Amino acid sequence: MATLYDRYQKLNIDSSIIGLARGESESHYFCTPGGAKVIGWAGADGIHYCFVRGFGEMVFAVSPMNTKGNYVHPLARDFKDFLRLLMTCGDTAALEQANFMDQSQFDAFLRDNPITAEQQVILAAIKDKLSLVPMEQPFDYIKALQTEFEYSRIKYTEDYYACVPAEPKIPEWKVYFEGNFWGHQGHERAGKEIAMNKQFVWGEEVWHIPSIYICSKGLVMDFCVQVPAERIRSFMDKWELSIENDGADYSDEQRMQIEAENPLSIHVNPKLMLNGTVHSFARGCGVSWNPCFPESNDPAAKSVIQHYGLDPTIGWGVWRAAFPWMKKLRPLIETLSVTLSQEPVAVLGPHFLASKSGEHVDFAHPTTGVQHTLTVLNYEQQSISHEHFGCQNQEFPTHFVLMTYTLTPDLPEGAIMVTDTVRSDRPRQKGGGLNEPQADSSACIGIIGGADGQAAIQISGSGQGEYRTACSALHFEPVDEVEWRIMFYEKRRDDVTVALIWT
Repeated sequence: MATLYDRYQKLNIDSSIIGLARGESESHYFCTPGGAKVIGWAGADGIHYCFVRGFGEMVFAVSPMNTKGNYVHPLARDFKDFLRLLMTCGDTAALEQANFMDQSQFDAFLRDNPITAEQQVILAAIKDKLSLVPMEQPFDYIKALQTEFEYSRIKYTEDYYACVPAEPKIPEWKVYFEGNFWGHQGHERAGKEIAMNKQFVWGEEVWHIPSIYICSKGLVMDFCVQVPAERIRSFMDKWELSIENDGADYSDEQRMQIEAENPLSIHVNPKLMLNGTVHSFARGCGVSWNPCFPESNDPAAKSVIQHYGLDPTIGWGVWRAAFPWMKKLRPLIETLSVTLSQEPVAVLGPHFLASKSGEHVDFAHPTTGVQHTLTVLNYEQQSISHEHFGCQNQEFPTHFVLMTYTLTPDLPEGAIMVTDTVRSDRPRQKGGGLNEPQADSSACIGIIGGADGQAAIQISGSGQGEYRTACSALHFEPVDEVEWRIMFYEKRRDDVTVALIWT
């Protein structure tokens, strides 16, 4: 009995008009799955559509120009649904690109690429000859199929594995006090997992504490926060982020703002209340799951999603905190709660120039709108001793500007910081010329500030507020003018306490 695909072929229509041109089925790319039967070509970038042995009439798109892990995606459960999708969308391009879109982008693509008169003729022939009706809600159909599909089932040829190293296997789930999501060192034994299955709302976010782990040196706790895919996509669109563009080429201020706005970043300070005693965390680590590019997520993130049974269609920020025992003997847990405090969020403020004592800089707080005045008390060139660096083979910049100032009205400690807008000069090899490779400028960080880090020092008090100090970036030669940047730090939500075990 002839299949629908056989009947479609006998129509002898010019399917290239709908992005499904006929071609040599034996022609394959490195990323064409093993056992594939090519059924059509898009006509650009080597994109082709196929059946794959072992998956029945499921239709796949193969996109050789995509990034690693995103070459192959299912489009329809069978050829009938594939044609119905085409009848709605008019061309294979919308189907092939749906994997990287959200609903609004998909709808916009269809609006910007309406079905042409030529396509309507072809689609009408398919509808009449094969008795098909257009697919309703094509985006929902494609997304549901791709979300539930197990990509690990696809087998490739030797050419693929020669070009693309095999994905690392997800390791057995074990949690260590001294370890992180990627493993551990030493001979420590894995902790014992105790399921908590605690869910709570903090601000506008839904948080989960799925489990705690009892280890010989302390207690480990995982926190998972839900992030809607739409929020992630909006953030990525705003900053034009993608697998290819991670924002590394942006300016310092842009990267600061990206980090502050990243919905998958978790900045919390957790404290345990164990049997009535407060325990601060000693170390922490985090991973994130981005549903917009599921195959490009870190294996550690995939491991978290699988172990806790988290929904992979939404985003997840995951933070692991390790709390050491207060005594050598491991306590019997009678009561346990955790308090989460949000770390202050950085907010970019204005730039200003100042070069002498007595100058005033007026500015408004970006959140409160309160007008403040920065008054320069002292402004002078200084240098730091080479002995601070402790490196015999490299030469470090030592010149900087020290500015002392007050704020009126004053702000709490940690709520504001004045930094240089430029980075410190990079250290250089001793005896080298101007073209000698330079060392990483991070070697200067921690000694004095710059665009990467800034010392803000409380010196003494007075009636008009605390004296504060700002240090410029380090340079090999003194600089006459420094462009300063005001940074604000805000805590945007109240602490939350979650009871986990009680008697």
